Amino acid sequence: MRTRTKAAIGVGAAVVVLGGVAVIFGPGWYADRAEEAAADEPSLSASAAPSDTTAAAGTWSVSDGSFAGYRVDEVLRGEDVTVTGRTEDVTGEVSIGEGEVTEAKIEVKVATIATDSDNRDGYFRENAIEAEQFPTATFELTEPAALAEGASKVDLTGDLTVHGTTKKVTVAAEVGADGEDGMQVVGSVPITFADFGVEPPNLGFVSVEDSGSVEFSLALTPA
Repeated sequence: MRTRTKAAIGVGAAVVVLGGVAVIFGPGWYADRAEEAAADEPSLSASAAPSDTTAAAGTWSVSDGSFAGYRVDEVLRGEDVTVTGRTEDVTGEVSIGEGEVTEAKIEVKVATIATDSDNRDGYFRENAIEAEQFPTATFELTEPAALAEGASKVDLTGDLTVHGTTKKVTVAAEVGADGEDGMQVVGSVPITFADFGVEPPNLGFVSVEDSGSVEFSLALTPA
């Protein structure tokens, strides 16, 4: 209960700061500015789905060009606002056998996740996610995931650990070949904040939805 209360107070303080800006310039201005700053949802920039899943077999490392983060919706005086946070501090490996993903473990440094607001980021790191105590978020595959030749979509079932709490999730992902020696994996998974010990604030003039999503784009190269 202490952790949830601390998180709510911290995130709430950040919202108060942003709310003050909205009072001065108007909620519509704030909503427009936030929507412009929100990043697009991850999508495949890779050329195509792997045409030969046997050729994709091996161990792949997360490389430069990868990112992970979150997406959440706020409501400010009736204006819908989408906020996204991103970091490129992502590491890990993915192993592919004959026609299936057999292993995967991805680690994200949550202290480097950033939005368009330093105030929001500070409270997110120090209070909501408590990055000093819980410096990383991880996903680890727990069930093999079949890869169909010529198809990009794959469901990845595994353990997602955020804020020191682990939950079983299924990630809706897409896989694409990226040139001759690379692959790209993109995806997202919906989460409910209370499941991970974080309670979103509701201060009357502004509220944060109870759920959001974790999303990512991984550039993979042969290990």
